[in-house]
Amino acid sequence: MIRLRGERGWSQEALAFEAGLHRTFIAHVERQARNISLDNLERIAQALGLQAYQLLTPQESLAAR
Repeated sequence: MIRLRGERGWSQEALAFEAGLHRTFIAHVERQARNISLDNLERIAQALGLQAYQLLTPQESLAAR
């Protein structure tokens, strides 16, 4: 998620705004300090223009498609 956010030039705050979440929640998820619900995974994926499964799939698998 950090790489995807960085590719867009977004801060944690910008991603949080786009996803309708709090900036500290994004920070905790990125540091793997907090579990994420499927609802919030979907919100983040939509903000990044992705499907939720794409956030859960290893990047090597996506590149091979």
